[in-house]
Amino acid sequence: MKNEELISSGYDISPEIQGAVSITSIDRIYNWSRRSSLWPMMFGLACCAIEMICTAASRFDFSRFGMEVMRASPRQADFMIVSGTVTKKMIPQIVRLYNQMAEPRYVVAMGACASGGGPFKEGYNVVSGVDKFIPVDVYIPGCPPTPQSLMNGLIALQKKIDHQTLKNASWYTKEPGQPIPVPVLGPDLMDPRRYEEIKERSRQQLSEVSQPGDIKA
Repeated sequence: MKNEELISSGYDISPEIQGAVSITSIDRIYNWSRRSSLWPMMFGLACCAIEMICTAASRFDFSRFGMEVMRASPRQADFMIVSGTVTKKMIPQIVRLYNQMAEPRYVVAMGACASGGGPFKEGYNVVSGVDKFIPVDVYIPGCPPTPQSLMNGLIALQKKIDHQTLKNASWYTKEPGQPIPVPVLGPDLMDPRRYEEIKERSRQQLSEVSQPGDIKA
């Protein structure tokens, strides 16, 4: 964010003290500090993770965004880059890590696989988009996206943070946020939030199979 955008509060400051006094708002200074100090989770899922590692290296160097501190613990991270194919075996761990991250937290779906399943969308073991289980703030297309694409997605995330306000932020309330239920991996992947729907469909299927008058062996 440019200095002019940070201190443009609509108030006129006397020319004599413009070099010593700045007037801004809580939202602007708060968002400016958060957008410049995001700490990503240090994990990768597939080939997109290689591009993410390249972005962190010296040629592209996303430390210019204040993101060079990649944390191995979700307790110290507030930014998740889902870089690669999300399998049904992996999504419970991703949701668990997301729940343990600090608020306000952000998620970037990097690549076609994380965004919608990619070329493995019809696979029996692949989740068709991580946004089916956790909220996603920015989608980055590509298979895999280049480091330039990832940096463009990071800039888009910073712009989104710039327009947030404490008045209607879901994470700035008196009530604690509710964690997302961790999916259960059984014969297939089951979302606890859809248990009632699963039960109802199971009842309908059972009623269709066992109609009155059917001959049972």
